[in-house]
Amino acid sequence: MELSHILLLALVQALAEFLPISSSGHLGLVGFLFGWAYQGVTFDLALHFGTLMAVLVYYRRDLVAIAVAMLSRDRSETGRAQHRLGIGLALGIIPAVVVGLLMGEETANALRVPALIAANLIVFGLVLGVADRVGGKTRGVFDLSIKEALLIGAAQALALIPGTSRSGITMSAGLFLGLNRHEAARYSFLMGVPVTAAACAHGALELYKSGETFAWADFAIGAGVSAVAGIACIHFLLHFLRRLGLMPFVWYRIALGVVVLALVYLR
Repeated sequence: MELSHILLLALVQALAEFLPISSSGHLGLVGFLFGWAYQGVTFDLALHFGTLMAVLVYYRRDLVAIAVAMLSRDRSETGRAQHRLGIGLALGIIPAVVVGLLMGEETANALRVPALIAANLIVFGLVLGVADRVGGKTRGVFDLSIKEALLIGAAQALALIPGTSRSGITMSAGLFLGLNRHEAARYSFLMGVPVTAAACAHGALELYKSGETFAWADFAIGAGVSAVAGIACIHFLLHFLRRLGLMPFVWYRIALGVVVLALVYLR
């Protein structure tokens, strides 16, 4: 791949993975707008590996605390809360795995249609806007029950449809359940760890089975850029939410969706 393609796709992945605007949708639209062919399993793996590293680095203290609580017999209130959070995050991956296996690779690729991406940008952007307006915004991640974690996990499964946004739909679900914006984003990113790790493992397996040539340089640059930019995006979003909320992203999604639908019609 050309270096300019690698850098642009890695930056788009980092921005759209953490901002509630859909990474799969934006990657598909980049190809649509520039006439680029699908970048392939190898580079997809690099991009997702990079954003996974970003979350692991940014939330390393949370993840270590959860792991310690899961492995220890700490029965204190804090220990039980951490343990419940870990169980919820682990169970939350189940709906996405089930839907992903039922959907299959061919169906997933067939859904990368600009018109569908645009429609989902608009529809789920409106869902995010409603959630931001009506949510209680009084709860934290440790207040969620296992049942509520599964509900957010079920919402996460919708993100397999391009244009939905994994962070956007899980934040919407968290807001509807009463999480404040910062905690909804925090839970969304933590829940993304197991599902992204599973996606990376699946991608690595598919790459091994396909026998596709492994371009180490492309992989390293794509993963590195998406990781560094991803850390910056997480930090930016958390501060942005405190000051301006989610409505700018809602309006962006609607505007982009309308523009893409117009381009599809004109073409």
